[in-house]
Amino acid sequence: MSTEPETTQDAEPGTPGADTAAGAPEPTGEDVNRADPRPGDGDEDDDGNGSGDADGSGDEGTEAGDGTGAEGTAPAEGAAQVSEAAAELAAQRVERERIERRRAEKQAPIEAGGKLSGTAADLLAAVRAVESGEKPVATAFREPDPTPRRAAPEPARQPRPIVAPAAPAPGAAPEAVAAVRAVLAGAGAPETLAAQVVAVLGEGADDRLREDPWQLLRVPGVRPEQADGFARTLLGAECRPDDERRGTALTVWLLEQAAVAGHTALDAPALTAALSQRSVPDPDAAVQSALAEGEALAFQDALDAAPPAPAAPDDTEEPQEHPVRILIGLERYALAEESLADGLARLMNSVPKQDGSAAEWERAAASAPRSAGELIRAVAAHGLVLHTGGEASRSEAAALLHTARALGLRGWAAAHTSGGRDGFAAGHEPADGAAEHPTDGAATEAATVAGLLSGSEGPGRDAEGALDLDVLVVLDAPQLDVETAAMLVESLPDGARLVLSGDPGVLWSAGPGRVFADLLAARACPQVASRTPDPGPIGELVSGIGIGELNQVEAPGKEVVIVPVRDAGEAVHRTVQLVADSVPRAIGVPAEQTQVITPGHGGAVGTRALNTALKERLNPGPGRFGGFDPGDRIVHSPAPGRALPGRVVKADAEGLHLDCSGAPVVVPKERVEQTVRHGWALTAHQAVGLRWPAAVVVLPGDAAAALTRPWVYTAFGRAERHLSVVHGVEQALPHAVAEVPQKPRTTRLQSLLKAQTPTMG
Repeated sequence: MSTEPETTQDAEPGTPGADTAAGAPEPTGEDVNRADPRPGDGDEDDDGNGSGDADGSGDEGTEAGDGTGAEGTAPAEGAAQVSEAAAELAAQRVERERIERRRAEKQAPIEAGGKLSGTAADLLAAVRAVESGEKPVATAFREPDPTPRRAAPEPARQPRPIVAPAAPAPGAAPEAVAAVRAVLAGAGAPETLAAQVVAVLGEGADDRLREDPWQLLRVPGVRPEQADGFARTLLGAECRPDDERRGTALTVWLLEQAAVAGHTALDAPALTAALSQRSVPDPDAAVQSALAEGEALAFQDALDAAPPAPAAPDDTEEPQEHPVRILIGLERYALAEESLADGLARLMNSVPKQDGSAAEWERAAASAPRSAGELIRAVAAHGLVLHTGGEASRSEAAALLHTARALGLRGWAAAHTSGGRDGFAAGHEPADGAAEHPTDGAATEAATVAGLLSGSEGPGRDAEGALDLDVLVVLDAPQLDVETAAMLVESLPDGARLVLSGDPGVLWSAGPGRVFADLLAARACPQVASRTPDPGPIGELVSGIGIGELNQVEAPGKEVVIVPVRDAGEAVHRTVQLVADSVPRAIGVPAEQTQVITPGHGGAVGTRALNTALKERLNPGPGRFGGFDPGDRIVHSPAPGRALPGRVVKADAEGLHLDCSGAPVVVPKERVEQTVRHGWALTAHQAVGLRWPAAVVVLPGDAAAALTRPWVYTAFGRAERHLSVVHGVEQALPHAVAEVPQKPRTTRLQSLLKAQTPTMG
């Protein structure tokens, strides 16, 4: 990657002497400032969930935009906003009830290794002991040290739990909040936590805190050291590190933090090691206590092993023990993963609805371009199909939906964001040569995943509560977390076809799980890889990154420009200059259509610092309403894992009025600080699923350790016409692209699918 030449003036895109190629960077001979980074899970500092800052401060655990889950259509007014949120929560409750009913209907748990002995037998005994009300034996969790390839379970940053920051519940009694406030104040804890404590612990929260001060750890954002201090003040001499209540609370807290980092469960040895790091004297006992209290569940997964050696002639040897790993997880993710595996097996084993003959499907496939034809053939015969490819591959999904509609099937697409939904619906007509159908020229029907599940978008549900459709194509499938995927699959009727389509190179979901990656690895259903490349120099650059190569590309139209910087101050200055002056003048993309992407929220070149500088330049104002003024670009996070880019319209007694993708939203004053932040600069997790005409990716020196190939792939791929890279990481960029993959996540989906589909390889 070449650097800017030495000139008497700053080189800019479109001016003589500016670089227009991207590749391996050449050192400038000047050192960049390097802070002590806190690199998180290898993606970005907020992990898609607002889990902290690159500087390790972790002080924005409740700020908005810390996740990028499915983005729905915002309501038209304040009342509608409450209505949509209530509808979504109601839909989730219904689906979770269905999940629990399905689980209860099973005659017996699936035994992944019922004929096991030794450790596995100990585990089964421990589980039965828990079910009978006893405590499991400690030996069930004394496993060998984890292999070196497994990552530490606790994120390096300070993440917050998946659970949304709790606002005062509408029905919460003021006296309950006052009682909790008195307990908190008496122990020196912030009284502002009172409403959140009541929302999490319910009525009688004050008594629960007195009985078990470590219950405070259930409140989002509270750290173990803070809960310990609260307990010391409240209990006095009775507060001890080996308190069983402390061990149980820390076990649950560590599992919640693991979920923030993407894990649905943890290896038992890794969990006990993390408890030891938190000064728990007997980690095994702490895990046993959590299991006995029903706060966590234990699982065993059979590990692949070499074929057993031939038995001795006298056949006197004892049966060889099958290797297993012991996993500990929270019930909510265990239920979701098991329900997802059940639902996927149901789709794979049910006969797809045929409103067209096999000959008609084949005729449509033959008339479509090659990759689209392969997809149509696969979907014609199977209930579950995986489709991989970049942005250009969406035309193949559109061709499939048009074919399905031509054959009389009800087909819908579901995107991760409202921007992705609108772009797909308006921009994808049938591919050249695709089969004719009655709706040629009409926009493809599309919704967001969140809107589809809540009922605010999409075809609605039939009399049995299932989605009223025959074919569903889920775009941005890597962004599906395990709970969302389970609810989606459970909502599909028997005989429906599900296509999970997405780019496997982008960052994974903000929530726990790696659904798309697990399914690809399991090879339990047909997979169709797109052969449609993303066009232009940016497409060529991103495609190379996807296979670990940072190539030089020809960019005659200044589609890619590299801007070297020496320190944080210069990085901020050049970023503002690019957005406000250079890109609009040289490329013709206005500032409002240019998105800045940076690795984290904190630090000298994080989103906070960049948004402050960009607001001062692009929309200066006093920020009278929570730091916001009309015209400010924002990102609104109405729920965990959802990020809605938009603009501030006005502020009044009702709250902050926003325009999010054309839909008006009103955020009450008391929720502004928690759910809205400025949006000129975003993290890559916030930006995934969206694209802009121009993107400025900022790589400050203190973010070098946080860079991974998926992060770079995702960030660079957000640009449609122009990409500027503010480059201050020297050789860390090609190193990350070539050698730093996505950080692994511990999940159970593959083993559950193997039990459901024993014929899979």
